[in-house]
Amino acid sequence: MTLALISTETTEEPSCKASVAAPAPKGGAQIGARIGVKAARRPSELLQRDGAHDVAVAIPDDFELDFGGTLTQKRVIGRLHGKANAPLIVVAGGISADRYVHRTETKGLGWWSGAVGVRAPIDLTRFRVLAFDFAPEFGEGVKDATTPLTITTQDQARLLALLLDHLGVEKVAAFIGCSYGGMIALAFGELFPDWAEQLVVVSAAHRPHPLATAWRGIQRRILQLGLETGRIDQAVGLARELAMTTYRTQEEFGDRFDSEAPSHAGQAYPVCDYLQARGRAYRDRTTPSRWLSLSDSIDRHRVEPEAISAPVTLIGFTTDRLCPIEDMRELADRLPNLWRFEQHASVYGHDAFLKEDKLVADILTSVLKDIDQ
Repeated sequence: MTLALISTETTEEPSCKASVAAPAPKGGAQIGARIGVKAARRPSELLQRDGAHDVAVAIPDDFELDFGGTLTQKRVIGRLHGKANAPLIVVAGGISADRYVHRTETKGLGWWSGAVGVRAPIDLTRFRVLAFDFAPEFGEGVKDATTPLTITTQDQARLLALLLDHLGVEKVAAFIGCSYGGMIALAFGELFPDWAEQLVVVSAAHRPHPLATAWRGIQRRILQLGLETGRIDQAVGLARELAMTTYRTQEEFGDRFDSEAPSHAGQAYPVCDYLQARGRAYRDRTTPSRWLSLSDSIDRHRVEPEAISAPVTLIGFTTDRLCPIEDMRELADRLPNLWRFEQHASVYGHDAFLKEDKLVADILTSVLKDIDQ
């Protein structure tokens, strides 16, 4: 079965008019072979082509979600970057991330261009990189759902498996997941213990912390209120403002925004101006229903660390309030095959993996240096 798709050069934006593969067997069934008898797979010709290419795979009609129901979207879309026939690395980020992990001419910088690129730590002259769009889908021509979707990190891992299965990937050299992507990496390791040769989990644990759930719960209520009142843009912006206060640290806010009060009550303080700008910028990046779905997915996340047999590298930040270092230490204690555990302080808190380029680069370079070419 060959997938027809739109391919592009590394610097070009792909068309969304890619034709998709014929439906595979039931969502859990065809990839469930990985858990039992592993069928031989022929690598797709897509892996033999340099540069960046989108790959779209049809989601089977009977692909059932963990909590029941099915997806309304018809396909899962990933994007291959880098060197043909090279070891494949899966990269996944937070709920705002997508398949554009590396820069393109029309999309600009990818969401993790500091780590993925030519001669970068995840070196596109050395590796093949696969990133993918989380469900539920979002973008031009996609109608927002009227109700949020109940989806788990295990569901996202099975959608990724559809892509890998179609591409004929026998082994994932490394699955590098940050934040929500780290949760998916752990779920992938739990579901498919032999598929990834190693997991690199950044700022994520085996469960969410209740205080972080409380913060996200307030954001969800803001979003729900926006849906009920029709003030959708305002709700997305305000929820994003609140989220920004949880991503960073009190030290960063103190350094950047310790200023005098405005002349009159009702005027914005500098820190408020900053948050409002971040909120406005986020309005085109998501929809209330999709944000509700993915926010809930974070808080629904659970894995059993003891079930993950692949070697795991953990990267945590002692200043991270969303994923407290104590939770990652518990995860480290319970993993049967912990390779290394990097713990660092950062003024950027949960966003450190996006901001601490040199620190993250040094760790990733060390972790990936022994992957065979």
